[in-house]
Amino acid sequence: MTDPLKRIAILGSTGSIGTQTLEVIRNQKDTFSVEVLTSFNNAALLAKQVREFSPNVVVIGDESKLDMLRRELSSLPVKIFAGEEALSQVVQMNEIDIVLTALVGYAGLKPTLSAIRAGKHIALANKETLVVAGELVTGLARKHSVNIYPVDSEHSAIFQCMAGEWNNPIEKIYLTASGGPFRGKDRNFLSSVKKEQALKHPNWDMGAKITVDSATLMNKGLEMIEARWLFGLRPEQIDVIVHPQSIVHSLVQYEDGSLKAQMGLPDMKLPIQYALGYPKRLKNSFTRFDFLKYPSLTFEKADTDTFRNLVLATEALQKGGNLPCIINAANEVAVEAFLKDQTGFLQMSDIIEYCMMKIPWMEHPTYDDYVETDRETRKLAASRLSSFRPVSVT
Repeated sequence: MTDPLKRIAILGSTGSIGTQTLEVIRNQKDTFSVEVLTSFNNAALLAKQVREFSPNVVVIGDESKLDMLRRELSSLPVKIFAGEEALSQVVQMNEIDIVLTALVGYAGLKPTLSAIRAGKHIALANKETLVVAGELVTGLARKHSVNIYPVDSEHSAIFQCMAGEWNNPIEKIYLTASGGPFRGKDRNFLSSVKKEQALKHPNWDMGAKITVDSATLMNKGLEMIEARWLFGLRPEQIDVIVHPQSIVHSLVQYEDGSLKAQMGLPDMKLPIQYALGYPKRLKNSFTRFDFLKYPSLTFEKADTDTFRNLVLATEALQKGGNLPCIINAANEVAVEAFLKDQTGFLQMSDIIEYCMMKIPWMEHPTYDDYVETDRETRKLAASRLSSFRPVSVT
């Protein structure tokens, strides 16, 4: 007797993680079916995905694209909705078994909370959800007996290293970082880099925002905060090590000193498939790792003197409260400005630090406090941008 298909809702199906998730499902048709697809504004690609995967429901975030999407899909029996509220409502559908959240940034928080309240298990690719409101999200997940399966390659690696070790306390975890495109560069070099350089990641193919975060090492800082909530760790149990080859995806050290690592080629489809298929490891045709092609794996200390974002994120990890929400909001504003050539690479850290100093800290924020913190921080960060001279584009 075969198992019933797992019914998947993909929030952010037209982005990097979303499209790779659909690639996994395309090759695992006997295991998964698509129930819901959503996109913020890429109506054309969303329509194409609907034609292939035949979901029951689609949501377009940008309400101005609703009529266009309806015309494109008029011949298909699919329910079409638009707007932020629709996103939070569709994840509550009885027909969904697991919600993969691949939205970018703070936008993932509200629909993830809605899905948890409806008892849906979460495959989490949106690290900002736990960065912004980790205590609230994990508490709600426990209350509703919801599992959160990590999709980030580093957190998936830790999760896999913990399999069979649930009763053995963790001494420390090491999140590995490639070092990004500017590994080994100094602040003088970084003062004049442009977005085109920051978007050239040496190992991973990711969306623009997360690629810039990788270049600044903010991505690794956010992952530290996410790991604290995913695995119930103390800040001092979490460390970052630079591993340029991106083969060891992270490590777990246990109380006897033993280290377990998860290794593999840098391919997001593997952690996506592991999260959706857990606890099964599903057979696939992904390219296999060849040791002879990687005769040397190296590790080095992160350069926190040059890449200040990692220091700022570590401070937020240690202090907690609404400080991670502050750095996330300020970082999202700063990265967007950098991608629009409105601020420099190093100035992104200045904007984040300024907001950390100016926005009032709260030790135990409520959901409404997070919403207000996010709003006030974005407003302050935007005003701070005007104090920096725009980057000239040549």
